[in-house]
Amino acid sequence: MNLPLPTPDAQAHSQCLSAELHREIVAGGGWLSFARFMEQLLYAPGLGYYTAGARKFGAAGDFVTAPGMTALFGQSLARQVAQVMAQAAPAVLEVGAGSGRLAADILLELERLEALPETYWILDLSADLRQRQHQTLAAEVPHLLSRVSWLDTLPEAFAGVVIGNELLDAMPAEIVAWREAGIFERGVGLDAAGNFVWAERPAGGALLAAAREIGEQCCLPPGFESEISLASRAWMAEWGHRLRCGALLLIDYGFPRREFYHQQRARGTLMCHYRHHAHPDPFYWPGLQDVTVHVDFTAIIAAAHAAGLELLGYANQGQFLLNCGILDQLARLPLGTADYIRATSAVGKLLMPHEMGELFKVIAIGRGIDQALCGFSSGDQSRRL
Repeated sequence: MNLPLPTPDAQAHSQCLSAELHREIVAGGGWLSFARFMEQLLYAPGLGYYTAGARKFGAAGDFVTAPGMTALFGQSLARQVAQVMAQAAPAVLEVGAGSGRLAADILLELERLEALPETYWILDLSADLRQRQHQTLAAEVPHLLSRVSWLDTLPEAFAGVVIGNELLDAMPAEIVAWREAGIFERGVGLDAAGNFVWAERPAGGALLAAAREIGEQCCLPPGFESEISLASRAWMAEWGHRLRCGALLLIDYGFPRREFYHQQRARGTLMCHYRHHAHPDPFYWPGLQDVTVHVDFTAIIAAAHAAGLELLGYANQGQFLLNCGILDQLARLPLGTADYIRATSAVGKLLMPHEMGELFKVIAIGRGIDQALCGFSSGDQSRRL
């Protein structure tokens, strides 16, 4: 791989996390599940990618998310948020709020729609990102900052709208290999030089049960390798206990199960992002890069159904944003101006199938919502799940 070399300080930081992971592997008898390895890469206190303070978003970071491309993304999403709040409660909870850009855009548009929430909650594990979110909101919506509060854990009970933009893909995932000899869990070991290497052992418990079900449903041949995120399933199930009335709006890249576990993805969907380079090596400078997997949306809705929640809609991002009036938002900008030209380019990336419009999906899951959601008024693909 021809990737930019980290600075000496960044290398030293990565070496600290590598040493922690090395000790954990040794303590585990020479093997660590990939889910635990991924969890530490991203969330190890003070060392993980999302907890250590390095810049992650935008041109100076490792990737750009939809809210960073144009405010029209958040403005369009706000229309759906307002509709759900009108049926549930005037509250929003954004989980994993990144730079705070999406929160600012949603709040400004809800203000324009005269549909502000009483509280806009943010749940983020990173103290660094919390500080950046506060700075963004203080600069962009200072008159609304009093409505924003931060949480350390999921609330015991909640009514309103839960937003998760590129949240599920960053939840730890197990990696499974379907072999001639059976189903194996792929984890991380150490070679003679102490470097991280892939290592396998027979799968067991809930992971084995999930892998068997997927293998039978999708007719997976020996040699197929992919991810199963038990963490995202458990997170979804938690909302069955906590959501009193309202909806979760989850936006992420992924597929229905039969597309996720397709032969063209026979080596899985694991992807790493470093300085706007995408590559498949999770062992590269631990703690300095994002590590993600695509979302099996069939698993998400199955966990939700088992917890007593219902599917309210499922569509690709392009169709959802069109349904939410993103072109109307674009038309509000003065024609021919620099702002209009930049926004037009960004909207094209958000909508076009060969860009983000098809790969990214929006799923709405909830309880007590009787009115059909505007974001799925056309092009709903729930039947594919």
